[in-house]
This record gives sequence, structure tokens and C-alpha cells, in this order.
Amino acid sequence: MNENGTLVLVGMATCGISAGARPVFEAFEEEVKNNKLSGVTVKQTGCIGFCSLEPIVEVRVPGREKVTYVNMNAEKARKVAAEHLAGGEAVTEFTDEPHFGNFYTKQKRIVLKNCGCIDPESIDEYIAADGYKALEQSLMSMKPNDIVKVITDSGLRGRGGAGFLTGLKWKFTKSSLGGKKYVCCNADEGDPGAFMDRSILEGDPHAVLEAMAIAGFAIGSDQGFIYVRAEYPTAIKRLQIAIEQAREKGFLGENIFDTGFSFDIELRLGSGAFVCGEETALMASIEGRRGEPRPRPPYPATKGIFDKPTLLNNVETYANIPQIILNGAEWFSAIGAEKSKGTKVFSLVGKINNTGLVEIPIGTTLREIVEDIGGGVPDGNNFKAAQTGGPSGGCIPEFLIDIPIDYENLVAIGAMMGSGGLIVMDDDTCMVDIARYFLDFTVDESCGMCSPCRIGTRRLLEILDKIIMGKGTLEDLDNMVQLCYYLRKNSLCALGQTAPNPVISTYTYFRDEYIAHVVDKKCPAGVCKNLLSFEIIADICIGCTVCAKACPAEAITGDVKKTHTIDSEKCVKCGVCIEKCKFDAIVKS
Repeated sequence: MNENGTLVLVGMATCGISAGARPVFEAFEEEVKNNKLSGVTVKQTGCIGFCSLEPIVEVRVPGREKVTYVNMNAEKARKVAAEHLAGGEAVTEFTDEPHFGNFYTKQKRIVLKNCGCIDPESIDEYIAADGYKALEQSLMSMKPNDIVKVITDSGLRGRGGAGFLTGLKWKFTKSSLGGKKYVCCNADEGDPGAFMDRSILEGDPHAVLEAMAIAGFAIGSDQGFIYVRAEYPTAIKRLQIAIEQAREKGFLGENIFDTGFSFDIELRLGSGAFVCGEETALMASIEGRRGEPRPRPPYPATKGIFDKPTLLNNVETYANIPQIILNGAEWFSAIGAEKSKGTKVFSLVGKINNTGLVEIPIGTTLREIVEDIGGGVPDGNNFKAAQTGGPSGGCIPEFLIDIPIDYENLVAIGAMMGSGGLIVMDDDTCMVDIARYFLDFTVDESCGMCSPCRIGTRRLLEILDKIIMGKGTLEDLDNMVQLCYYLRKNSLCALGQTAPNPVISTYTYFRDEYIAHVVDKKCPAGVCKNLLSFEIIADICIGCTVCAKACPAEAITGDVKKTHTIDSEKCVKCGVCIEKCKFDAIVKS
């Protein structure tokens, strides 16, 4: 941990690496080596949180406030090395402290405690941060029933979707008859805009391993599986390293802490099927079968992987477990809302200034998330809505921005917590187009097993296509609503049952936009191309011909220094003419 020297932390999660963190890391290493900066350690870490400012570097000098550098590159890294590491003076032009103060003030980090602080590929650093103490405490001084009771009393709910009580699930699985049992981790994060589980695995993989071992002891299992999507190469690599390190240290494998308890974990890679986030489809995939859901009951707690009792939680749920064991149920239950305890990790994305990974006490209002943590909507636009729960969730309109974010409140307004994706939209967003976007995703990801989902979602998408093309009718709107409720009632699994949620919520809160598309043949947000018209204002156009030269469809005509016109039949509504016009002479409506 380099407690006595200067520490340079480089955010090396997927967000940082994709933004160019690796050359930054290498530049710091070179400068430290070439300039013989003794006492300086350069270290990779996970996601620091403020993804829109990546690559991010923190310089920590004992006895001083840490300095955070943002939007770094190799050249800036060399300057920081010369002036800060060697010279002792921070390079203030590369810092962004005011934004960071607002971003972190209202967060409370439990799950993300180690993310951005430790090297995720070093088990020694995890141990130094109290890692595996919870496992030791569980095995050495607790009984399985004691562990289940602590988790139950804490009020922890599953962070993967509907929020089922975690302790109750553990109790059911523990009570199930049968010799062999399994512990399973759902890391098949597939919602658009969601990266919570990936960031946890990339930043603190040992926390999940430790929690799964505790769960194994609690329910009587000696085998765990982590089902992680193959599109997460960095998470997979760090999980593999962590598993090997845990085995070498004796935290996984035979006779852990000389207690006679044995537990090991294997990885299973998913191929990107969204439906495999559903628990029974996930388990079928682990078994080597096609990832399709099955009717429930029986539930996985009695009949899961290979027809054996199986405990399934997602990454974030497990990441809470070691902290609950170490700090107690009362400590955890004191955080959050009355029926929704603890914190929730969100990936905050969309039309928001501060894009990133945030962890907030459940019950924090949407306004606090958007305005205080997120820094508000950019470009002077207004907040319009937020989508929670991804394709299975719903939109929260502006007039509900002061709603506390917890499981019950979200369900009451037609949304859901989901795994934690939070997409912010401004007044340039078409809500009909948003509903179509999420439904198009669901149609592509339907496994096709049941006809309500396989056929019904496609019919629903066809109706939305008609509406945004300007061919919709009021009867289509009635049919759309009727089909939504049919899908909810008759689909086999949660994917089909929740597929209509974005449509229902947008129609509930933004019905006037649907009416405008159908009756007025207009898109109020100016997004749906088929409902747009472009016009050149005669009093402003000076006939410079720039727009005509730029038009890819040759739809603009006119003589030099004379007013031009747009042929609506030829216009492809690409908007290039508006971008090129320097006199704001072209408008769309």
C-alpha cells in the first residue's frame, strides 16, 4: 500500500483503459524509473467513478490532501511527474476538484469501498483493506444459521432487479433437502448503459469471491459459479487472477482456515444473450444447454443448477456481504430507506454533465442524483425524464424528480430499480423514440421460447414504427396499450413480462407526444425524421450556396446571392444543412 511514500493511482477499469489510461500508466512508470524518484509507487486501480473525466490519476502524498488529475494523457503525465512527483507542486491546470467535490459529497461507498483505492490484481492489498476477515469470522466464530440471520436482519435486498430479500433467499436454499448445493453469481450484466457489476469485478473482485465463500458455508455448498459475459475481458482476467490468488492463500479450496470447510469457484462465460440474465436461463447455460427460461416453481432454491438447490445473487448483492458480516446487521439497516436498506450503485449516463459510477444511500431523491451528483443537464437544456431498470424499467418524468429512489416508490410510479442503470434525458429527447429503442433491444434479445414474447414484442415494435413514421392512428394507440398488458400477463419470464414497461411508462407520462405523432404528424422533440420538415427562411438566407453544396441529396437549389429552397420530396432530413449554415437561416419543425 506504500503508506510511507508517494502513491500514484491510475484508474485502469474498462472506462479508463478505453480513454487512454494505459499510456498514462506507462508514462508515469518511465518517469519514475528514469528520474530515480525513490519512494514513488505507480499503481493501477479500478474505476475511480468519474467516468466522463477519464483517464483519471490520483497522487497521494502522506500528510497531504490527495490531488486528482483528469483527462490525462502521456504528455500530461510526464509534466505531473516532473512538477509534482519530483518538484512537489501540483499541476493545477490538470485538476478538476470543484466537480469532484459535488460528485462525491452525497455518495456513501460500501460496495465501491475498495474500487479506485486498491490494485484489483493484488490479494495482499485486499487483505490489507480487511479482506477475507469476514470469511474468517464466519468460519471461526459463527454458525450457518447465525450468518443467515445477520443477512436477514440487515434488510439487504437483491440488487439485480426486483429486490427480493437476500436473507430469505439464503434461508430457503439452506433449508432445501439434497446433498449437493451450488452458489451462483449472476454477472451477466446486459442492460444498455449499465456497467455497475463490471466495474465492481474490475475494481474489487475478491469481495465477490469472499462473499460467495461465506454464502457457501451458510447454505452448505462447496461449489460456486460466476456467470460473466464474455464481452467483459478485463473483469474476466481479474477474476481469474483473484481466484488463483485466493486458492494459493487458502481462501478457496480444501479445508479453509483449517475448519474442514471446502469451497471453490469456477467461471462460466456467457455469449451475450440478454435472456441469460434471467436466473433459470442462466443456469441452463451453465449446464451447457440453450439459455432459455423455464416456468417457476420450482424455484432455484430447491431446483437449480443440475436440478440441485442453488443460491443465486448478482455481483452487487454479494459485494455487500463482507461489510455486513464485519459491521453488523444494525449498521447496514441504519442506512437507506424504511423498506430498502443500504446503498445502491448506479451507472449515471445520458444527458448529464457528470457521467460515472455512483453509490448512494437508498432513498436519495432523483433530484439529488441528477443535480448534485450528476451536475445537471448540459448545454442549457432541461431535465425531461430518467429511465431506470433498462429495457425492463420505466421513465420517471420531471414532475416526479423529487421522488426518493427506493424499490417501493419506483414500482408505484411504473418504474423499477433494476440492476442500476440510470439514463438521464433532456428536452431534446423524443419519448416515443426512447420506448421504441428499448423495445427494439428486447425484440432482438427475446429467446423466442414463448409466443407472447416472441410475436407480441415484434407486433408492438411494428406499431411504434408506424407511429414514428407518421403513419400511426388512434386505433394503433389503443391496440398498443392492450398488447402491452397482454405481454405482461402471458409471457413466460421476466424479459417478456417487463418488455412493455418503457412503452407503458412513456405513454402514461408523455401521452401528448404520442398524440402529436399520431394526430398532428409532428415530433415535438424534432427527433423522428419522417415527421420533420426543413425550411429556409427567406429574410435571412443570403444565397451563399454552402447548404446546397453540403446537401447529400441535392435537395437544395437557388442562385448565388438569392434565397434558396428545399425540395421536401428529395430531402433526407439529415440536418447537414443546419449544421453548415452560418446564418441560422434553416429551421426544422
